[in-house]
Amino acid sequence: MDRVTGIGGIFFKAHDPEKLKVWYRQHLGIEPGDDGTVVFQWREQHRPDLVGTTVWAPFPHDTRYFDPSSKPFMINYRVANLGWLLEQLRAEGVQVEDQIEEHEYGRFAWVIDPEGNRVELWEPAEGQ
Repeated sequence: MDRVTGIGGIFFKAHDPEKLKVWYRQHLGIEPGDDGTVVFQWREQHRPDLVGTTVWAPFPHDTRYFDPSSKPFMINYRVANLGWLLEQLRAEGVQVEDQIEEHEYGRFAWVIDPEGNRVELWEPAEGQ
């Protein structure tokens, strides 16, 4: 079974997220939505009838969302089956956070890599 199927999001800290969004809009044509994120759409490789998404989002420099990592970024990976993958990762000795969040756009969990980076895992809801 596939573990990671793609990049679900790129999240990074910014000293002035609003100013940065204006710069990206003006110079690169990246237009944030009402929630301040940009959602890129594409087609699934093995199921081109399905649209997938990748989110781009600057966060305030003092966000705690990336904790316990001290890094200024967090990568979100799309996964095929979150429950199965978390079982595998725990069996392999990976540090898996206990929390799982469920939203209308999918399920989320987090792991910590060997360098202390918080990694977000996302099992998208159908059509995400």
